[in-house]
Amino acid sequence: MTDLIRQTLKEIEQKENCRILMAVESGSRAWGFASPDSDQTLLEIA
Repeated sequence: MTDLIRQTLKEIEQKENCRILMAVESGSRAWGFASPDSDQTLLEIA
């Protein structure tokens, strides 16, 4: 999953012509309460 997230962030940087300075996992996965259908929640600073 980490590789997919990194690749997606690179694609966003290229598409939006910006540099993502920090990305933080948030939500249920970050707190260890993910269910099988939980999505991935990221907060980015660009």
